[in-house]
Formats: sequence, structure tokens, C-alpha cells
Amino acid sequence: MKKQGFVYVNSLFAGIIEQNDEGFVFEYDKDYLIENAKAISLTLPLQHEPFVSKTMIPFFDGLIPEGWLLFIANQVLKVESLGRMDLLLACCEDTIGAVSVRRQKI
Repeated sequence: MKKQGFVYVNSLFAGIIEQNDEGFVFEYDKDYLIENAKAISLTLPLQHEPFVSKTMIPFFDGLIPEGWLLFIANQVLKVESLGRMDLLLACCEDTIGAVSVRRQKI
């Protein structure tokens, strides 16, 4: 099953994170790399090649709520056992930092 999230830095579309049968992939958008791009993280430097991981890429995992905030998110979503990608898509559209993940490209 393939799930995608559209990654933004402030309001600029920066790339796509995807979960597929083999794990997780993040790839910067080619247009984003051309126009004064900034890396979304020190662990995700600007490059044309995708980042691939069997588990959730650590930077994105860090965006997902923890502890009591995760408990509240689970209560609001009415699901107690969402996967990491589901939580990323459900909870990270409006983050404190510059990076957000949306279900749809805007």
C-alpha cells in the first residue's frame, strides 16, 4: 500500500515523502532544488537522489507528536494504532517549525 505526503518548507513545495511496501522514501522536488533551496534538515541535505529507509525517516519521525500530545491526537482521531505515516499525515500539516506535511499538494 502506497501513501504519500507533500512536504513544504514554509509555503514552498519541497518534495514528497512516501511509504511503500519496501519502506519510506523522501525525494526533493526538482524545481525546489533549482530555486534557492534550503535543506529541510542537516540529515536530509539537498540532493537529486531519493533518501530511502526501511523505517520512518528520522527527521519526519521527529515531527510526529509524542507522549500526552500523541494520546490526545489518538483520541481526536479515534484510532489508537495508527502507523507512523498515518500519524505524520494526520498531525503534521501545521507544525511549529518551517516544515509541514500535507495530504494534498497545494
